Amino acid sequence: MAEQVDVVVIGLGVGGEEASGRLAEAGLNVVGIDPRLVGGECPYWGCIPSKMMIRAANLIAETRRVDGMAGTATVQPDWAPVAKRIRDEATDNWNDQVAVDRLVKKGVTFLRERATITGPRRVKAGDREFDASRGIIIATGTVPVIPPIEGLAGTPYWTNHEAIEADTLPASIVVLGGGAIGLELTQVFARFGVDVTVVEASERVLAMEEPESSDLAKEVLEKDGVTFRTGVHAKSVKYDGAGFTVSLEDGSTVTGEKLLVATGRRIDTLTLGLDQFGIAPDVRRLLVDEHVRAADGVWAIGDVTGVGAFTHTAMYQANIAVFDILGAEDAPVASYHAMPRVTFTDPEIGAVGQTEQQAREAGLDVKIGITQIPASSRGWIHKAGNEGFIKLVVDNDRGVLVGATSAGPMGGEVLSALAVAVHAAVPVHSLQQMIYAYPTFHRAIGDALRQL
Repeated sequence: MAEQVDVVVIGLGVGGEEASGRLAEAGLNVVGIDPRLVGGECPYWGCIPSKMMIRAANLIAETRRVDGMAGTATVQPDWAPVAKRIRDEATDNWNDQVAVDRLVKKGVTFLRERATITGPRRVKAGDREFDASRGIIIATGTVPVIPPIEGLAGTPYWTNHEAIEADTLPASIVVLGGGAIGLELTQVFARFGVDVTVVEASERVLAMEEPESSDLAKEVLEKDGVTFRTGVHAKSVKYDGAGFTVSLEDGSTVTGEKLLVATGRRIDTLTLGLDQFGIAPDVRRLLVDEHVRAADGVWAIGDVTGVGAFTHTAMYQANIAVFDILGAEDAPVASYHAMPRVTFTDPEIGAVGQTEQQAREAGLDVKIGITQIPASSRGWIHKAGNEGFIKLVVDNDRGVLVGATSAGPMGGEVLSALAVAVHAAVPVHSLQQMIYAYPTFHRAIGDALRQL
């Protein structure tokens, strides 16, 4: 006989954990189900440990930049302390059992099982079945995309998990994929002395961002010693026990001791039971409305919605789902026009809203303002490692920013001002009248505004 509860949350990554805990604290009877680690991808392999690696790699780069700026310096990079810090500090601070105990303390019933939706508002997990009177939240996240390349299956290729968990680094590695994950890990490996080759099928890396961002990322990573093969697909893979040979469509080959597959992520809902709501099990994403409802009595949050594979998106949608389930009169509604995103390379590449191409394709009368960070006072002072730019995308009819990119030292932090401007549709005229502190990196925003 099914147990009567208020809400069942399937998937306890950052969004599911947030939603289940808050609903339980509000007095609802909540069941949280996940066969994997509570907290999901972000604390164990994504956001947290990868940024530990990036921080270490950036310190190496900064040390090397001392030459000519403040005397001389030498550095012999050692991966062991980085691997230890990930194992010790990341595990200590983002511990699965601690996360489970936290949820249970809030009143959530936790099951480490694989969930199956067996009917409207009904979920089975292990030998228990639940009727959720208020509904179900689906927050099952994504898994790496493994492309159907001849010979790849069955080889010991890496995904981001194996890359993060590596106790030792290889002498060389081939990276399939020039998106954010691929480039962040590429730069880390290169700065620790690994010979890295990136293979990207698109004509440019970071293909979803501005062309200027692609050019910048490629330029700075080439300075780190990275080799790029863009605009060409991998045709086949061979592994001989000592390394990988990747044959490309143009007839050339690239080799590496290891192979990292970073070609994107996909949802995994084939066995979830989406057909109970009339949703095809093999959908590429769960479409949601402004209240993140995917169907009657079903909410979807996080990567599974396809809105943006970011931790902050999952938390944003979790908040909307919680208010909607609780029936709040002033419940927020989702708006993604000012979606921020950051690629944590050095320099950081932050962006918000639409790119220039997206704005033009939307039929807007577009105006562009752009300035280079080295041309700013702070960029000139910074010298070594000052690559970057500010790019503003303006809807000329409304006189507001609809998109912006902040690339450079602390580009992700400088982005905050631009994110506010896009989110709140602050008039460009008001932005031009602001006082920008001197000498800061964000003062370059004023320089870009003057280009308008």
